[in-house]
Amino acid sequence: MTRLAPSLLSANFACLCSDIEEVEKMGLDLLHLDIMDGHFVPNITFGPGLIKDLRLITKMEFDVHLMIENPEKYIPAFIDAGADYITVHVEGNHHLHRLLENIREGGAKAAIALNPGTPLSAVEWLLPQLDMILLMSVNPGFGGQKFIPQVIPKIRELKDLLEERNLKIP
Repeated sequence: MTRLAPSLLSANFACLCSDIEEVEKMGLDLLHLDIMDGHFVPNITFGPGLIKDLRLITKMEFDVHLMIENPEKYIPAFIDAGADYITVHVEGNHHLHRLLENIREGGAKAAIALNPGTPLSAVEWLLPQLDMILLMSVNPGFGGQKFIPQVIPKIRELKDLLEERNLKIP
């Protein structure tokens, strides 16, 4: 199962309302929100305040992609702001099972992101606990990067693994 989720980083921040409205008119129902803290990745974006404001203007689901250190400290704020999915990285998070449980207990769907160089074996054991998987096709931290084609076999491998285990995870 695949869903298309345009990233807010691609929007014109001076025209967020109209850009989101345009995406909705295309029939898309999931918006990807990249949260960066300048520590986990070398860039800074926005926080729960903007997400709370966006929640007032759209019914689209929000996939809040936390590229931040210590995401457990901020998960409640992002859920309160209106996140439907919270996506955390395998890399740098040692207690993934607990982190995913905290997301679910807070009322959001739990998702995992893997950097291009991280093997699927890092999350195989968590698959039954996931509501979504994000395979990064660029190194996290900046929008507009060139696609890393070596990720294509990993996409195929994940698709086969999910079919083999009869898991319907987008």
